[in-house]
Amino acid sequence: MSHIGPQVDLDDPAFVHETAHLYGKVYVGPGSSIWPNVVMRAEMHEIKIGARTNIQDFVMVHVGSTTPTIVGDDCSITHHVTLHGCEIGDQCLIGINATIMDGAKIGANSIIAGHTIVNENKVFPENSIIAGVPGKIIGENDNSDRTIFNARFYETIARNYAKGAERLTPEQLAALQKRASSSDRE
Repeated sequence: MSHIGPQVDLDDPAFVHETAHLYGKVYVGPGSSIWPNVVMRAEMHEIKIGARTNIQDFVMVHVGSTTPTIVGDDCSITHHVTLHGCEIGDQCLIGINATIMDGAKIGANSIIAGHTIVNENKVFPENSIIAGVPGKIIGENDNSDRTIFNARFYETIARNYAKGAERLTPEQLAALQKRASSSDRE
């Protein structure tokens, strides 16, 4: 059974897995999903998760000693990520096992490569591709089409899970593929 503290505000999420643990002042936006073994702790400041954002398996979200953790809309926070007192803009993808530390700010439409460590107070502009230890810009690109597609894919899966279905229907898959191919042409 999930452990959801009394201060947690679930604003019509698509799915919250029963093994998730959410404590303190946590807001989860509409259409967002919280997957197995996610832990969110907000003892001093708030955690805010935007609309249609997916927080995937084994993610740890915590606040900093002086900073909240804010995640924008249409983001994918992938497996084993640690977000600690940082700010993630809209339409970002944070790769597997990345760590983003206190005071760091990631601009909208950015991608953080897997295993990257973003140090305290680092600020990256929109459309950044960030990798390494410590994290540095290795490229620039408007990644919004890919990140929005991934977020919508997870929203669809999450709504299925909430209904007890663990697979996409052929119609759902076709609709997602059509949306992806039409945005590739634009």
